[in-house]
Amino acid sequence: MKFLELIQKIDLKIKLAAIAIFLGFTAFIISNPFDNSIVKINAKDLAVMVQAEVDHVNVDELADWIIKGKSDYRLIDLRTEKEYNNYNIPTSENIPITNLLDGELFRNEKIVLYSEGGIHSAQAWFLLKAKDYKNVYMLRGGMEEWNDKILFPKLTSNATQEEKAKFEIASAISRYFGGQPQIVTGNELTLSVANPNPTPKIQAPASSSTGGAQKKKKREGC
Repeated sequence: MKFLELIQKIDLKIKLAAIAIFLGFTAFIISNPFDNSIVKINAKDLAVMVQAEVDHVNVDELADWIIKGKSDYRLIDLRTEKEYNNYNIPTSENIPITNLLDGELFRNEKIVLYSEGGIHSAQAWFLLKAKDYKNVYMLRGGMEEWNDKILFPKLTSNATQEEKAKFEIASAISRYFGGQPQIVTGNELTLSVANPNPTPKIQAPASSSTGGAQKKKKREGC
């Protein structure tokens, strides 16, 4: 298959990611959740984007945007309404993947997609790119990585000074979002200094509650 031939020269990590995305999109097309789901995309351009990783936003970058109050993007949570209400990334809005083409998103917007892991955001990214949305990105690692790196960063007992310094920064970011830094000692996990920010209150990733309010943007046309 031409797509797989195009990515043979990409290093293993990127190659595996590209294949995962490709398979996810194949499943997406086969499932046919949209009446107009037959789309075309340039495989060569896709392989270049995957290799350069220009289609990703990492969780640290997103956290920085939120803290600084940037508003030049839309953050889309593709999960179910129940999952979204249980916990969502602040500033996000809930648009399930089956509703992406209902007119809520516009081609002149910068769009960041996330799901629990990555497969649904990859499917949604393919769909929007194929529909000529230019500025579409996926949150690397989705909610799983947001939980691990932003809400619940960990520091091991044998950490270096450099790692401890980075943990201090991560701890401040964690508390900003209502998370809780954690220190690993042997096989035991203990909490760092109590969170001085009373809201939002969350505990573990699997049982997190509350989240950011949805935001609505004025339609600007396709």
